[in-house]
Amino acid sequence: MVSIIPDRLLPDTALSVAGLTLYLQDLLEGDRNLRSIWLTGEVSSVSDHPTGCYFTLCEPDKSAAIRCVVWNSQRQKLLKLPEKGEQLLVLGSIRLYNKRGDYQLNVVQSLPAGEGLQALRLRQLRDRLEAEGFFDPARKRPIPAHPQIVAVVASDSSAAWGDIQRTLAQRYPGLRVLLSPTGVQGESAAAEIVRAIARVELDGRADVIILARGGGSAEDLACFNDERVVRAIANCAIPIITGIGHERDESLADLVADKRAHTPTAAAAQAVPNLANLYLEHQQRMLDLASAVRARFQIEEERLQLLQNRLKRLPATSRTLRQATGKLEVLQEKLSALNPAAVLERGYAAVIQSDGTIVRQTDGLELGEELTVRLSRGVLKVKIVELLDAE
Repeated sequence: MVSIIPDRLLPDTALSVAGLTLYLQDLLEGDRNLRSIWLTGEVSSVSDHPTGCYFTLCEPDKSAAIRCVVWNSQRQKLLKLPEKGEQLLVLGSIRLYNKRGDYQLNVVQSLPAGEGLQALRLRQLRDRLEAEGFFDPARKRPIPAHPQIVAVVASDSSAAWGDIQRTLAQRYPGLRVLLSPTGVQGESAAAEIVRAIARVELDGRADVIILARGGGSAEDLACFNDERVVRAIANCAIPIITGIGHERDESLADLVADKRAHTPTAAAAQAVPNLANLYLEHQQRMLDLASAVRARFQIEEERLQLLQNRLKRLPATSRTLRQATGKLEVLQEKLSALNPAAVLERGYAAVIQSDGTIVRQTDGLELGEELTVRLSRGVLKVKIVELLDAE
């Protein structure tokens, strides 16, 4: 049996599927609030297609979900591509897909959400501060070798403050320690730390500052990654040592500080020398100095002995020289006496035969023989005219 629906039961306002879809499309895509919207959620599925990357973003408990697409033209602009199971923060616009009547989010930017977003922001801040030169080793100042006053910026009720006091007292008894108390956790901690550092700098007595906090989660230590704290450390006129968290922790405050220690106790140890070690080093220097003096004294004593020996040899040589000089004078006198010229000077003459023989007697001479007579001044040529016998 065929029933016929009366015409009066069909409303004049009935829409077609296409009409309803167009209406919804105009409604969704025309909403200014939906043209650029940030969404956060968990990626439940990812699928790559030639036209783009499709994925689903849902609540962690899977109570709601939305389909998303990153067109290939936008893929290179994304800081983070979707991966199944991770938390994402995405920016996009709502679009309606007419053929299926589905709406989806056309994504133009994607960032890690939760801890990932915090890590991204921290990395961006670190890169910017590094580009400004805040972490350059060349700008770090030396820590005084023997500070007279140490200031501590820490919580006055923290275990870190107690550890620092004990360490300073053990290593350097009598040291003056100033506390500039501050909060080290929570939203107001960064501003408090900046004010605490400024108080120490304004006071002007401290030679070095220890900025310290015990261990904690990344959220607990967030204030030490605050840009205000980093700039306060960099601009402080007093050198700063950080002792924040545990060995595995590293903050931007650690990177900008003049010296970084892994713990508050280690920071205190780096701030002052160990007085007991100084005593031992002093004693060793005294021993080394005494040894050096003895060695130098021995060297100089040996040198003095050499000089004394040389001096003894010199007087002996001087006496020998005087004796030799006296003998030389005697010999010179004898030589002078034997000098034929001296004899001639006294009025004597030398008679020489033609063959050079000196005439000492008349024997062997002949009448008429020519002789040479040498005087002290001049020479005579004579001829024998008479020979007489000696009486």
